[in-house]
Amino acid sequence: MLAEAIQYAATRAVTPKEFRPFIRSSVNLWSRAGRCAKDWAPHEENCRAFIREAIAGMRECRTVVVLGSGLLRDVPIETLAEKFDTVVLVDLVHLASVRAWVKARRFGNVRLIFRDLSGFDDALAGKTPEPLAFLRRVPYLDLVVSANVLSQIGVGAKRRLERENDPGKGEILPALIRAHLDGLAALPCKTVLLTDTGYRVTDREGNVLEEADLLRGVPAPPAKRAWTWTVAPYGELGRNCQAIHEVIAL
Repeated sequence: MLAEAIQYAATRAVTPKEFRPFIRSSVNLWSRAGRCAKDWAPHEENCRAFIREAIAGMRECRTVVVLGSGLLRDVPIETLAEKFDTVVLVDLVHLASVRAWVKARRFGNVRLIFRDLSGFDDALAGKTPEPLAFLRRVPYLDLVVSANVLSQIGVGAKRRLERENDPGKGEILPALIRAHLDGLAALPCKTVLLTDTGYRVTDREGNVLEEADLLRGVPAPPAKRAWTWTVAPYGELGRNCQAIHEVIAL
């Protein structure tokens, strides 16, 4: 608990006020990642390897933007910083530990940007969400990586609707998923999409206790690669259950 408290306090000090409500979720994710490091390792390596393969044949490597950079565990940041002139990391929160790691590695070409990538506010106001429209203004953009953020858009929006006591507007959730996919598809540059598409909670006998579609009914694009990710091994959610997510990469 002490480590989490220090992480929270240090992150709050360098986070703009409008993004501070999201720090707790990021700290919780950081804490779980530490506890579940062994079980998360294959998924993280699959993500890093897919990104490396995607950029291997690129001829122009000026600017890369990583959407949902998070803990940087699933992004080969060293490779990106070495290959691209500019690396832009975009997320709601950049934890103090992540900032310190980037600074310690002296990545002079890495930029950290705070941004809500969900399009939630526009959708709630009845507007057509275009959360990735800002990418059109990024000069010399050669690659955009959506790094395991797509499913979290729906999860986060659902929580916000519940907090605001307005669950009846759940129809905006698939609209937000589609807006992200459409935004990526409209870009003139190369893109990489990494996302979990659904999950199931099973017991030790293999019985499915719970399952859900994380893309809210929006069809997943054809995947080039797919694997499973043990997000919560036995003991994390409960002694006799685990949560497995389905992941695609394209």
